[in-house]
Amino acid sequence: MNSVLLPIDEYLNKLENADNTVKNAIENELVKIGSDAVPSLVDSLQVVKGKTRGIVAMVLIRIGESSIDYLKKAAKSNSDFEWIANYLITEIKGVAA
Repeated sequence: MNSVLLPIDEYLNKLENADNTVKNAIENELVKIGSDAVPSLVDSLQVVKGKTRGIVAMVLIRIGESSIDYLKKAAKSNSDFEWIANYLITEIKGVAA
């Protein structure tokens, strides 16, 4: 991966056809961005599918506590997303415990 930070959607576009090495590198880059990436990741999580969705969810879990408020906000405005948000919040709190 290039050390230049890409917009979140560019990282996500690269995920769908990436091999495991590239997927791991992208996941790690997104985690390094940290809380600044959370709003975009939560928005993306509501629309992406397949393996990209799983990776975005893992990134949010790895980012941790700073993901929780955005997940709660998204769950309030999107009832279809509520169970996913609640699951991720439980995972984040479990990791932090």
